[in-house]
Amino acid sequence: MFFRKSLLAALLLASPHFASAEQGVTDASVTFAQVAAFEGPAAALGTGMRLGITAAFEEANAAGGVHGRMLKLDTMDDGYEPDRSAALVKTVVDENNHIGLIGPVGTPTSSATQPIATEAQLPFIGPFTGAGFLRDASHGNIFNVRATYNAETEAWINYLVDQQGMKSIAILYQDDGFGRVGLSGVNAALEKRGMTLAAEGTYTRNTTAVKKALLDIRKAKPDAVVVVGAYKPVAEFIKLARKMKMDATFVNISFVGSEALAQELGDAGEGVIVSQVVPFPWDASVPVVAQYTKALAAVDAAAKPGFVSLEGYIVGRLAIEGLEAAGKDLTRESYLEALAALTTVDLGGVTMTFGADDNQGMDDVFLTRITADGSFEPIAAAGDS
Repeated sequence: MFFRKSLLAALLLASPHFASAEQGVTDASVTFAQVAAFEGPAAALGTGMRLGITAAFEEANAAGGVHGRMLKLDTMDDGYEPDRSAALVKTVVDENNHIGLIGPVGTPTSSATQPIATEAQLPFIGPFTGAGFLRDASHGNIFNVRATYNAETEAWINYLVDQQGMKSIAILYQDDGFGRVGLSGVNAALEKRGMTLAAEGTYTRNTTAVKKALLDIRKAKPDAVVVVGAYKPVAEFIKLARKMKMDATFVNISFVGSEALAQELGDAGEGVIVSQVVPFPWDASVPVVAQYTKALAAVDAAAKPGFVSLEGYIVGRLAIEGLEAAGKDLTRESYLEALAALTTVDLGGVTMTFGADDNQGMDDVFLTRITADGSFEPIAAAGDS
């Protein structure tokens, strides 16, 4: 019996096919895991990212895959709760059936899962958060697409104060690591201009209990309220503010989920500003947007383009670039090395640049406004921040 087990172990080690299958790699396929919110107040973010990643993967599969391997995506719902997310990522690590994590959603969840992934040297690709702790390239396994939250908050204050001349800024933020990152960024941007917040309010993650925060903020009569949160509680806040005849400009962070926010707001959405970290998803003159639109229609003819799924598509394309660079003899280790060696990834209208101390591909922030019909229009380009 011992001899048979030893022989089997030797055969497994000697065969690249069997040795790498445990990492989500076979001769015919490579499998990624996405641990994100697919239910609850942040569900549209997880589903949007999944849609975009799937569009990129299926586009590659239709062209024969990457080095002959079809790309697969397994998704797991963490409900935007850190403990659930950590437990699921531990399972991914223990079962060893995936080459890496892709498209995780959120700062508190990423804070809980990134150390687990880093310890296992599991690739952590394209997290849907601009939190600064994920920009530490020394971890060796984190590869970001989007600009930081600090870049977004600086763009807000540049627009509101420097361009629009506003004097009084308040903030609503989710009372956790995500919200506090946004709060810190806003405070830093205001401090540069010799200003402080007029008022602040918080709400609890995965709730829509925002009325107390609104009443506190309303007393200050701010010119603008900047918001760091998810679309359901944010929509509740803005709708209540409109009913109370609060005359302020509302500005939201990209994580809010732009299309979901506009849908939740309905008639109350006109004029609401959202910062973005990807190009306008309806501008087909941008080559990568045209490719995304075609790939999206191929996986779901009823799907509408949007900022979240475009980000997912770009994340998927980054993952594919790493696979192409890793070559046919694919292992998790060789994939990590290939991702770490990427310097310039030109997708056509979107260029990601990486370096030894830079694991963030894009730096641009774009400001958009919700129109009367619930669509979006670009209002300013804050440039590199």
